[in-house]
Amino acid sequence: MGTLKRLIESLLPRRVYRALLAPYHLAWTALIALKYGFPANKLTVIGVTGTKGKSSVSEMLVAILEEAGHSVALSSTIHFKVGDETRPNLYKMTLPGRGFIQKLLGEAVEKGCTHAVIEITSEAALQYRHLLLSMDALVFTNLEREHIESHGGMEQYVAAKLRIGKAMERSPKRPRAIIANTDNRYADRFLALSVEEKISFSLADAQDIERAYDHVAFTYDDVRFSLPHPGDFSIRNALASVKASRFLGVPIEKASAALAKLAVIPGRAERIEAGQDFVAVVDYAHTPDSLKALYEAYQNKRKICVLGNTGGGRDTWKRPEMGRIAEEYCDEVILTNEDPYDEDPDAIVRMMAKGMKQKTPTIIMDRREAIAHALSSARTGDVVLVTGKGTDPYLMEANGVKTPWSDAGVVREELEKIVR
Repeated sequence: MGTLKRLIESLLPRRVYRALLAPYHLAWTALIALKYGFPANKLTVIGVTGTKGKSSVSEMLVAILEEAGHSVALSSTIHFKVGDETRPNLYKMTLPGRGFIQKLLGEAVEKGCTHAVIEITSEAALQYRHLLLSMDALVFTNLEREHIESHGGMEQYVAAKLRIGKAMERSPKRPRAIIANTDNRYADRFLALSVEEKISFSLADAQDIERAYDHVAFTYDDVRFSLPHPGDFSIRNALASVKASRFLGVPIEKASAALAKLAVIPGRAERIEAGQDFVAVVDYAHTPDSLKALYEAYQNKRKICVLGNTGGGRDTWKRPEMGRIAEEYCDEVILTNEDPYDEDPDAIVRMMAKGMKQKTPTIIMDRREAIAHALSSARTGDVVLVTGKGTDPYLMEANGVKTPWSDAGVVREELEKIVR
């Protein structure tokens, strides 16, 4: 069935293929919502969308809501959560289809949850998975170049994201709020949504910023915040979650307490410790903007960077750009395999290398070997940054082959060999 689906998809223009599938996706959403009694109507629902930062904002928001005493359900790229029960997201997609989110919300209602936080992607919106979520609020983190070839252009990508906001406009909940990052040039389009409250956030909202390679701290509205994550992107993510939770009635002091206790978010600037005398980090960064933001969080450190290029067959434009950024910020660059799907992985890496004009990268196609080489090359005080996969559970290879994988697990195993 999967082979037939891929064959049909390859023979038809993408827009035609999607148009033919539209009734199928719409029917799944409607029928499963009906089966579970439209569960979103019985919960306070917060959507989170954007090119990057969705998972971090979602995790922070869940932590704040739970600190305030709420029982929360979560659907994210990393995992699914209903109250105290958590299971990893093994679908290789942020918001799975076939009515998945309606089933999860139905389970949340049954188990007494009061709130649900849902990451919503543009691909999910094109397949109508965002409908019937009856959102109370939507957080917009940012929009950067991504999925351009999939959507047909940046404007089409923006339009797909705005579908999510338009769905909130139709929500029966009152009041509704859009919480948008005004450091991003597309914020105005989201703040123009017809909802009761329009809330902006920006890095400029944070005062007395303290930056370190293992944490950030700042003051907002006379309350001090500290969290175990580096970079200005972490400050923006925190502000988004704080302002969204305040709209939902959570005192700002509760938000501060929750973020201070926040555990490391898997695959998001996740430090792996095995007793080594250097820093090892796994991060999901897979776009030029997110890669640059991560590297800037470790300024004044010697950086050894391991990266590939996620998504064989799409977003080919970003490959040399990511090579260029790695060359600019990293002292040593190791290019490796990531998710080639049916494309030649060597060709992907060669395209990345073309963006490097001053340095010659080390190319090690076996991802474990690349990581092991980077870790063994590290000196005291260095930072090894392994990017692209985050918590992705598989390496996606030709002919639908899925090889189980964990960047964090492999980094930990290779570190233990070095320490021993």
